[in-house]
Amino acid sequence: MTAILGINCFSHDTAACLLVDGLVVAMVEQERLDRTCHSRAFPDDAIAYCLAEGSLRIADVDVVAFAQRPLVDLARGARDAVERGAPKRFAAQLYTDARLAAREAAFRRRWGYRGRVVHVGHHDAHASAAFFASPYDSAAVLTIDRGGDYLSTTFRLGSGNRMRTIAEIANPHSVGEVYSGLTWYLGFSTNADEGKVMGLAPYGTDRYVKELQDLVVLEDGGRFRVNFDWFGYQRDGRPVSRRFVRRFGPPRQPESEVTQRDKDLAFAVQSVTEDVGLHVARWLRSQSQIGRLCLSGGVALNSVMNHRLLAEAGFDEVFVQPASSDAGNALGAALWVEHQLLGRPRRWVMDHAFLGPAASDRQISAAVMAASQRGMLTDGVSVRRVPDPAVEAARLVAAGWIVGWFQGRAEVGPRALGARSILADPRRAEMREVVNDRVKHREWFRPFAPSVLDERGAEYFVDYRANPFMLLVETVRPERRDDIPAVTHVDGTGRLQSVMEAPNPLFYRLLREFDRLTGVPVVLNTSFNVRGEPMVNRPEEALADFAATAMDALVIGDHVLEKAHVAEEVGEPPGVLTRPPA
Repeated sequence: MTAILGINCFSHDTAACLLVDGLVVAMVEQERLDRTCHSRAFPDDAIAYCLAEGSLRIADVDVVAFAQRPLVDLARGARDAVERGAPKRFAAQLYTDARLAAREAAFRRRWGYRGRVVHVGHHDAHASAAFFASPYDSAAVLTIDRGGDYLSTTFRLGSGNRMRTIAEIANPHSVGEVYSGLTWYLGFSTNADEGKVMGLAPYGTDRYVKELQDLVVLEDGGRFRVNFDWFGYQRDGRPVSRRFVRRFGPPRQPESEVTQRDKDLAFAVQSVTEDVGLHVARWLRSQSQIGRLCLSGGVALNSVMNHRLLAEAGFDEVFVQPASSDAGNALGAALWVEHQLLGRPRRWVMDHAFLGPAASDRQISAAVMAASQRGMLTDGVSVRRVPDPAVEAARLVAAGWIVGWFQGRAEVGPRALGARSILADPRRAEMREVVNDRVKHREWFRPFAPSVLDERGAEYFVDYRANPFMLLVETVRPERRDDIPAVTHVDGTGRLQSVMEAPNPLFYRLLREFDRLTGVPVVLNTSFNVRGEPMVNRPEEALADFAATAMDALVIGDHVLEKAHVAEEVGEPPGVLTRPPA
């Protein structure tokens, strides 16, 4: 037996992953356990979970793979920092590299680990998480990120259990930094809220697109360079430059009104990002002569860009790592050691993302009882146990109720894929506003995902392709938009999830039952959390969110909790709509 523990721990989105004989046993983000969004804490909790899931002690681990190479950022960035007159950046990197060494030493002391440690490059880990987890024996591999190892973008070719790099783009030239700079300017948090900008962009116009085309200048050979007249991050850490502020006015204050200027700037930076993505992907396609693309890095979570890469860059197939953020580097570091370093053949394909913690029936029952005893479940909440929670959930969703859904092992990555989800009826247009405002407590413009039965996807989406990880935006067929208005974005698209039976039979059965009741094989799916917290992980967190929001029901394991109005108004048989409401 060979056990490899992958750890991402030197920045945001810390995580751990356990690989045993080439198979992923467990993976979890630290944020799910310490309840801090994009946690920077050392992932001790995540490590403990992974070892427990594999029934291993730390002494049983053969290799610990850290997803960071000390001094690489420093060596590559020092000259650039000095040349640009940015001593603060240089000093910060010295501090960061010192912290890496301290964290590793502390890990060894705290865990008593005496085995082998390997440091895997940041983009090496991103690329490994994409290619070695993919179903492809050979592929072009593209990583696009804010930065790591002083690189923003890498181009590789993967074959079997090996990858080789054919080109790189160094920081500070980074489309990820550009997108994050505009994210900050628009009043959102960097390394966290870039998805909000993507959701806001379709509400804008192309008013600034021509003017801001030179945010990033495209060059021959798949290269690009950032126009630093618009930015300050490369000099003094300010996301945008004084010139940008003089031209477009002061940054939007967080929580203030979103203006048309903000919408138009979101539209422009999204357009620039898509152009850069197409530029680098087309060059890689021409160099690789391979029709399959593997994609990872933070920018790879831009599902609108991903759709364009698949549609326009010349690739026939695309695999996007569902944990494309730095959290996925825990997986990537372990896979790099297994294949690239040790030369072992590939045995595992990431056909689902359900690698996180589960709750037993006993734990769920205990949590429900404790919540009741503490007075959390007031206002006439009823609790019952059912033989088929999927059928019960489908019945409630079809009747118009917002349902929390907590089942099985948790997903990894930022998308809820039917294990820790909030579900609603996509036929009811008002659900978009109700779920955003009364349940999620988030911005009005945030879209919701349509989860669709894979075998029915072509009926609802143009040029449908299976998309199990919710990382491609597709166009909703015009004739179907009135059928599923709550999950059709303002531009006629949806960030869909294809639901297959094998990875998640319970969620698949829920959609089948919803289809039987309503004739629509789609449900509205969003992550089970409220604004400012990670997705729920334990039953206690699911119960707390259920009690504190306007969710109508919670289906957790085989327990169904209903607030009083649900039990009174749904009744038997349920008030199911057989066609979309007028």
